[in-house]
Amino acid sequence: MSNSSSISHFLLLALADTWQLQLLHFCLLLGISLAALLGNGLIISAVACGHHLHTPMFFFLLNLALADLGSICTTVPKAMHNSLWDTRNISYTGCAAQLFCFLSFISAEYFLLTTMCYDRYVSICKPLHHGTLLSSRACAHMAAAAWASGFLNALLHTANTFSLPLCHGNALGQFFCEVPQILKLSCSYSSLKELGPIVFSISLAFGCFVFIVFFYVQIFRAVLRIPSEQGRHKAFSTCLPHLAVVSLFISTVMFAYLKPPSISSPSLDVAVSVLYSVVSPALNPLIYSLRNQELKAAVKVLVIKYILILSFGLLG
Repeated sequence: MSNSSSISHFLLLALADTWQLQLLHFCLLLGISLAALLGNGLIISAVACGHHLHTPMFFFLLNLALADLGSICTTVPKAMHNSLWDTRNISYTGCAAQLFCFLSFISAEYFLLTTMCYDRYVSICKPLHHGTLLSSRACAHMAAAAWASGFLNALLHTANTFSLPLCHGNALGQFFCEVPQILKLSCSYSSLKELGPIVFSISLAFGCFVFIVFFYVQIFRAVLRIPSEQGRHKAFSTCLPHLAVVSLFISTVMFAYLKPPSISSPSLDVAVSVLYSVVSPALNPLIYSLRNQELKAAVKVLVIKYILILSFGLLG
C-alpha cells in the first residue's frame, strides 16, 4: 500500500521493449512533431502577417493552431526523451504539470472548435449580421472564454485527481499522464471524488456537441437552399475542413475516454491516444489548408519570403 505523499515519481508506459523499436518510435514522434510545428507555425505566421486574413474565421484558426502546438509540445517531448534514453520516469510535479497543460490545451481546442462552428453558422445563415455578431471585440471575448474554460476545466481535474490517495503503485498505462490512468492507481473508496468533475466535463462537452450538431443542421439547410451550384460548392468548401477536424477530434476523444472496459487494452489505449494527442494536431493544418485558397496563397507567399530572406542572408 502506498499513498500520494510517498510517491515522488510515476512510471510511464514504455512504447517498445527493444532499443531498435524505441529508436523507431523516437524517429516517428520526431517526424510527426516537426510536421505539426511546421504546419501550425506556418498558419500562425500567415494569419498574423497577412492583413487580408484578419477575419473571424482565421482568427479562430490561429487560436486553434496555438492549442494544437501546446497539446503536442506537452506530451511528445517527454515521450521522445524516454524512448531515446530508455527511461520511464516522470516526476510527481512534472506529471501534474503535464496533465494540467494537456487538459488546458485539449479543452480549449474543443471550445474553439465549437466557436468556429458558430462562426460558420453566422457567415452562411446570417451574413447580414456577421459584422455585428462577430465583431473584433466579440471574437476576442469568445476566444478568451474558450481559453479560460479550458484552463478552469484543467485546474478542476488536476487539483481533484492529485488530491486522491494512491494505493496501487505508480506505474501508468499510458505514455503521458492522463486522468483515467491516475484514477486506476487511486484507492477504490476515493475515486468517487472524481465523479463530480467527470460528470461536469461530460455535461459541458455534450452541450458543445449539441451546439455543433444544431449549427451544422442549420448550415446544411441554408446551403441546400442556395440556387446556384457554385454557391453551394463554395459554402460547403468553407465548412468541410472544420467538419473533418471536429469529427476526427470528437470521435477519437470519445473513444479514448468513453469506450467500454471490455474492449480496452494497453496497445489500443496508446493507439487511440496517439491519434488525438499527436496525429490530430499534425493533420489539422493540412486539412484546413487543402481547400482554403486564401490560406494556401498566404502560406506560399510567406514561405517564398522566408526563402528569399534566408538566401540573401547566406549570400551576404
